[in-house]
Amino acid sequence: MIKKLAFTLSVVFIILTFIGAGYVLFNGGKVNAGYASIPMVFALISISVYRKYKW
Repeated sequence: MIKKLAFTLSVVFIILTFIGAGYVLFNGGKVNAGYASIPMVFALISISVYRKYKW
């Protein structure tokens, strides 16, 4: 159950990372880069949880 939840969360956060990066690039870098970096941090956490409970 934890493994499936962590995988789903990591996919969602990776998608949000790419959306945030596109938003930053679309605005010419005038907006905060946190729109892309914050979801990536949560994606990395979710991936590490997924790898920890890999069984």
